[in-house]
Amino acid sequence: MVLSLDQCFWSKFNFCSEQRSQFLFSAIAIFTNHGATSVRHWLSTPNLLHIIWRLMASSSTHRSYPPLSAMESNHGKHSILMVSDFFYPNFGGVENHIYLLSQCLLKLGHKVVVMTHAYANRSGVRYMTNGLKVYYVPWKPFLMQNTLPTFYGTLPIVRTIIIRENISLIHGHQAFSTLCHEALMHARTMGYKVLFTDHSLYGFADIGSIHMNKVLQFTLADVSQAICVSHTSKENTVLRSGLPPEKVFVIPNAVDTTMFKPASERLVMDPIVIVVISRLVYRKGADLLVEVIPEICRLYPNVRFIIGGDGPKRVRLEEMREKHSLQDRVDMLGAVPHAKVRSVLNSGHIFLNSSLTEAFCIAILEAASCGLLTVSTCVGGVPEVLPDDMIVLAKPDPSDMVHAIKKAIKILPQIDPQEMHLRIKGMYSWQDVAKRTEIVYDRALKCPDQTLLERLSRYLTCGAWAGKLFCLVMIVDYILWRLLQVWQPDTEVEVVPDLNLSRSNCVAQVHPSNVSS
Repeated sequence: MVLSLDQCFWSKFNFCSEQRSQFLFSAIAIFTNHGATSVRHWLSTPNLLHIIWRLMASSSTHRSYPPLSAMESNHGKHSILMVSDFFYPNFGGVENHIYLLSQCLLKLGHKVVVMTHAYANRSGVRYMTNGLKVYYVPWKPFLMQNTLPTFYGTLPIVRTIIIRENISLIHGHQAFSTLCHEALMHARTMGYKVLFTDHSLYGFADIGSIHMNKVLQFTLADVSQAICVSHTSKENTVLRSGLPPEKVFVIPNAVDTTMFKPASERLVMDPIVIVVISRLVYRKGADLLVEVIPEICRLYPNVRFIIGGDGPKRVRLEEMREKHSLQDRVDMLGAVPHAKVRSVLNSGHIFLNSSLTEAFCIAILEAASCGLLTVSTCVGGVPEVLPDDMIVLAKPDPSDMVHAIKKAIKILPQIDPQEMHLRIKGMYSWQDVAKRTEIVYDRALKCPDQTLLERLSRYLTCGAWAGKLFCLVMIVDYILWRLLQVWQPDTEVEVVPDLNLSRSNCVAQVHPSNVSS
């Protein structure tokens, strides 16, 4: 009878010999030696911890890495999973970055799959331009387009997508993306190499920043490589996460110059139109606009404002417009789809960016590519974006911003939109970004493999108490992953065939002179 039950049990779960010995080690130690009535005693003593430690130590040499076909397929071409809570149909710089980078990586011959949460009725698998495959997993946003943190709730679907798509490398985007942090954690548990791109700057003093920095320290403690979009962003990320500087690379954003180009005919200078395209939130300086716009309208009767974007601060701008009777001089467009941004930019002369913190700001590049003179707050990585003759910088102060706009209006007749467009075209290219990112991918895949115990030692350096908590989180993640392997072995997950399409030209022109390692 015992033999038949044993045969039935092992055939049910399809244990290999090593998994069988590991399972029997813990089960026999608890039940055979002391009986079922002693389980509570085992849970209240260090013996259970010793068993778990022995279990992990014995399995530390048995690591599950990507199959050889994923690691070395297509002669050095990679299968990349982009993960973030921020992707189309949502609008923003991170969304554009992921999409445009993915398109150029596809053009270079790599396989790219995007994973994000569901948006309204958009759920399941969708295909975009050039066969870009997007998994809209059935998780609804909880706060500010972020999914609810579950730690382990996303493990089954992340594991399935990675195996199903034969992924060799996972690339997460944005520090406050919950889905990004969880996917990177699960991928490292499974033995995959992971990258992280930070698109934002954070402080060190307020409670929110302290919490976010600790989460980032946890995620980056075991990351293979990291990318930042500016040198200022790199310094900020290294300070916040404790990541060695040599593991962080600076690859700036770019702009699609074939899409963002000046109007065929130059606009007349009367009236002068100042364009603002931004999310209307505190971080983007919407409160500064409330004070700056009435003063500029008072000083220059021939100036109009066009404001594109939506957010919680839109109410304040609407109140400002009514208070100063500026309905005929301040147009509120609401959320502007990315496909219509160029037409909005081409209706203006000056682009105004009032951000209080900014790692790079793609919107400045898009405006400059359309031939607009930019006025921006001098924060974060903004001074690295454009040369001094293409941008007027100001302190994030209403009076200083008014002075900068006055200076921009004075030099506006000297600006040649077509010449500015050509200069941007020579400086920034998404093809350049893709080639440089490809180099970082190669370096990540060459990083040495590590056992579970070696990885846990990294988390212990994250703090006296936080380090132990992080280790516990990873141990539970490891155990759950092992249970998933038992319940559904990797061989039972169907691998989908690759979709081969003839690649069209990338969204940006190739500039070999800009490519560097």
